[in-house]
Amino acid sequence: MAKKKKGPKQVLPAQPHKFTKRFSLLDVVVQKEKKFLYFIAFSLIAAGALYPYPSIAMWVGFAFAGYSAIANDSIQTIGTFIGSNEDKKWYWQWLFMGLIFVATVTYSWVVFNGDVSYQRLATPGLEKAPTNFVYLQLAAPIILLLLTRFRIPVSTTFMLLSVFTATSGTILSMLNKSIAGYIVAFLSALIIYLTLTKVIKRFIKGEAHTFWVWAQWIISGFLWYIWLAQDLANIAVYLPRQLNVYEFLAFTLFIFLGLGFLFFMKGDKIQNIINEKSEVRDVRSATIIDLVYALILYVFKEVNNVPMSTTWVFIGLLAGRELGMRLRAQDSSVKIAKTLNLIGKDILSVTIGLIISMILAISINPAIQEEIYNFFFN
Repeated sequence: MAKKKKGPKQVLPAQPHKFTKRFSLLDVVVQKEKKFLYFIAFSLIAAGALYPYPSIAMWVGFAFAGYSAIANDSIQTIGTFIGSNEDKKWYWQWLFMGLIFVATVTYSWVVFNGDVSYQRLATPGLEKAPTNFVYLQLAAPIILLLLTRFRIPVSTTFMLLSVFTATSGTILSMLNKSIAGYIVAFLSALIIYLTLTKVIKRFIKGEAHTFWVWAQWIISGFLWYIWLAQDLANIAVYLPRQLNVYEFLAFTLFIFLGLGFLFFMKGDKIQNIINEKSEVRDVRSATIIDLVYALILYVFKEVNNVPMSTTWVFIGLLAGRELGMRLRAQDSSVKIAKTLNLIGKDILSVTIGLIISMILAISINPAIQEEIYNFFFN
């Protein structure tokens, strides 16, 4: 019997296989920030290679500290300024703030015999310029730059000064002054916005009068000067306590150009800390915030020369303002809970920065290690 021929086997058309890949949040962040993370990795390697050479290391540390400190603290001084002047050209904003910086630092350099920190670095424990460096001292501003990129408003005072201070007493003095600044700022803003919210609301209705624009630029300039007098120490800590004319020119030019880049980037990612708060894009509201903040910083500037965290003061100011506005408006418990969540998130951010700063300071400084050992075991 003849065998039947089998017909061609039916083959289903090949379907492309669909591969599914799960991306974690970390994967997304790494992909999005790949170039920046490469820069951080290169910077950490460069810091490791250069820290044994003090004459080079001090300028490398200063460069990283200069940009990271200004970028992180931009939310305090020029954050509301940038947010409420989005319709203005970035270079006019830069020239205004840049020239104030040049005038401020020049005054300190002339009056205090080469000191650009308004004598903040004359505080015991910080009065001596470093003659040699350890790796973590150069890495600290790079870590600060990394935290800034991810919108964490770290205190530059603790992050940068604590790795140079010779005693734990200096750190405790800075901490006490900073906590006092947070409390004063929080209570001041809470009282102002609880009692004057309705009056303030009347001011910010409709289109702003030209007077408000001028007032905001003047008050922002005054705030910028006060902030510089407080925080220039965070940048100058890497350098000699008295700068000669060439060192002074290098110091001034670098920060002036860094400010230009920051304004060009519209405050970069840390600016979102400001933008998520209520009504800060309105020039009138921004003016009120800046005025209260400037007055508080001025008072603490006159108390003593101990450096303090201006970040903590500003976070306290925004927290009191937000809570005062919510309570005065008799908002729902959901909105108040959201406000408290924002306040808690900001406090957590600065606390993380403080913990990192303390770990760095203890790791670097044998004197502080000995003090802690004696405290617990003697």
